[in-house]
Amino acid sequence: MIVFPAIDLRHGRCVRLRQGQPQDETVYGDDPAALARRWVAEGAEALHVVNLDGALGDSQATSGRSINLERLAEIHAALPATPIQFGGGVRSLEDVEIVLALGAARVILGTAAVENPGLVAEAVARFGAQQIVVGIDARAGRVVTHGWQATSDRSAVEVGQDMRRLGVVRTVYTDTARDGMLSGVNVEATAELARATGLRAIASGGVASLEDVARLKAAAGAGIEGVIIGQALYTGAVSLPEAIQAARGP
Repeated sequence: MIVFPAIDLRHGRCVRLRQGQPQDETVYGDDPAALARRWVAEGAEALHVVNLDGALGDSQATSGRSINLERLAEIHAALPATPIQFGGGVRSLEDVEIVLALGAARVILGTAAVENPGLVAEAVARFGAQQIVVGIDARAGRVVTHGWQATSDRSAVEVGQDMRRLGVVRTVYTDTARDGMLSGVNVEATAELARATGLRAIASGGVASLEDVARLKAAAGAGIEGVIIGQALYTGAVSLPEAIQAARGP
């Protein structure tokens, strides 16, 4: 199981939000590339980078390109051998192409996947199933979109099943009520989503301790292949090298 340190970008800075709320922000640095180098030096095999401005519809442009896309390019330039999984505000095939060209190995479609399934099918056909990931974010089992500000009437499993039929093989699943709260990852919901859809699942939201990582590792047989850790790393509640060891298992 792979551990993905999270690097969430807002106005070019590395931040963490509690439950995705933009008014509840903590800034952890102005140099995301330096932070990325730190995580790789501590053993990270891949990185999870999110354009929060794009997800929230609050993009700031720099030289015709959003500042967070500039940060993606900087992270890739600093660590060209490290795979980057990137999402947030990706709404079109052109967006996917741009993000891949800037150095991402995988692109996450979230809101666009829920509102425009045809885009997902086109993206998989054009770029390949290994490069397209669907982000399924849910609160109380219902999918949320637009930076978690809007709630749909569809369940995570329903959306996941639709995505699998379109050729998607991988999802990032976030229990938004737990994100940034250090309240424990929702292992059961992640495993159920993977089992019910056949998607490989990367768990996100709420990792608070090495026990969370161990529980996810124990459920890997259900189809859980990774975990994203953010707040716990930034607060020091979890050590990245120890989390990686726990994810690898005995």
